Amino acid sequence: MPAQPRMSRTAVALASLAVLAATAVTACTPETADDARGDAAIPAVPTALSEQELKWSTCSAPSTAQGGGDRPEKLPDGTTWQCSTMKAPLDYTDPDGETIDLALIRAKASPDFGEKRLGSLVFNFGGPGGSGVLTLPLAAGDEYMKLHERYDLVSFDPRGVGDSAGVHCLDTKAMDAWLAADDTPDDAAEEKARERGVRAFARACQSESGTVLDHVGTQEAARDLDLMRHVLGDEKLNYFGISYGTQLGGVYAHLFPKRVGRFVFDAVVDPTEDALNGALGQAKGFQGALRNFLEDCVRQDSCFFEGTSPQQGEKDIIALLERLDSDPLPTEYGRPLTQSHALNGIAAALYDQESWLLLRGGLAAAMDGDGSALLLLSDLLNERIDDDGYANINAANTAVNCADYKDRFTLEDVHRHLPRFRTASSVFGDWMAWGLLQCTGWPADGHAPTVEVSADGANPVLVIGNTGDPATPYEGAKKMADELGEKVGVHLTVDGEGHGTYAVNDCLTELVDAYLLDGTVPANGTVCS
Repeated sequence: MPAQPRMSRTAVALASLAVLAATAVTACTPETADDARGDAAIPAVPTALSEQELKWSTCSAPSTAQGGGDRPEKLPDGTTWQCSTMKAPLDYTDPDGETIDLALIRAKASPDFGEKRLGSLVFNFGGPGGSGVLTLPLAAGDEYMKLHERYDLVSFDPRGVGDSAGVHCLDTKAMDAWLAADDTPDDAAEEKARERGVRAFARACQSESGTVLDHVGTQEAARDLDLMRHVLGDEKLNYFGISYGTQLGGVYAHLFPKRVGRFVFDAVVDPTEDALNGALGQAKGFQGALRNFLEDCVRQDSCFFEGTSPQQGEKDIIALLERLDSDPLPTEYGRPLTQSHALNGIAAALYDQESWLLLRGGLAAAMDGDGSALLLLSDLLNERIDDDGYANINAANTAVNCADYKDRFTLEDVHRHLPRFRTASSVFGDWMAWGLLQCTGWPADGHAPTVEVSADGANPVLVIGNTGDPATPYEGAKKMADELGEKVGVHLTVDGEGHGTYAVNDCLTELVDAYLLDGTVPANGTVCS
């Protein structure tokens, strides 16, 4: 299926191939009527949940559902990562009912700062479907050490993700087959086969995870964030959201504007777009990133196509994809590179400019008959953990998107919109258009056509747009800033490439650090090049 606007481990992997002491006396109780905008019909969580004490211990290795790999390494200053679980209601309309466990991770702030410690800084790296327990230690490194001096660095697996009541659908063999299947049908028979496959995937999710599918939307995840804030002992939530994490942060700000502390949104999802226009925006975004990649490619010592015309490179890619539709390439992994895998692999490398070298090599190898490198890129995007299985990012991504958005598209809908997608992208247009079927036959209803993020009365929120972002196009950042409110959204621009800007652009990183550490709000409209 088409790449969703996510950060997760993708960009991290490709680029690099809080003492819990406060109680309800010092932190606002979740869901009190005086400072929460939430639905008045939703009752407060019981004391057993609001006053729970988290038990932190040394983290074990991430599970396969989270993404696998080794136990997280210590931070450069020697801080050990700690993990815990927090109980939350499965259904916030029935808070005394069934509970779920949410997986958390933290690195406690430097003790040298004592009372100057600012509390917790909670990260969500996107997806939806990315495991924060896996990603925060991979992303932190040297880049977050300045923030770590005064903040406990905290992340989590949102509900439905990883080890937080993770949604499961298919086993490894079935998932391999589903991701290899043709997702750009060319005739009526292939179209019907694609629709049947989407519906079969939905039935599998219902069979394996039916009890949670009604309760994995962003509204519920935002309420989890507020419970987390309270349990961590913070009066206000300090938050860093990337990609889908900006949508989650925006929904939180709307529901709990008076509990917004220092918020940063990077690689911003446009809250005004429905599923159709969001997909169209991505088609344009990935096409633009591909054009920039091809223009860079001809300036290198070697490229995968002959000549100096980026248009020729695009024609060669389209020709390769057409060949793969009927004749997949062999790979060293024992699984052939199909057209679907190739599209996934190309999109994966466009998330980060540092991955362009991998993409040049992968395309060159594919032109010579070896699909291994593009399949590896596709596996990274889909978080395939060797033959041990997959992280649950694809299942969770579908579950959260289908819980959030009401639209359910038909074959006729796709046909009606195909011309617009093909105009938006000659390479990714069909792929993105057929991805509209993602929620067809889904067993749970969606929440609304778009998300609500207005947050009048909230503290300033830094909203960062990157001009060359393929997955969350630049225009969405300004719309998010406007929707948050005139005195809330602070729009910042980075003139660069890739999905995410913090720790990539020095100018932007300095602005974010100054806000998170000192409360210094940059001028609205600031541009970093």
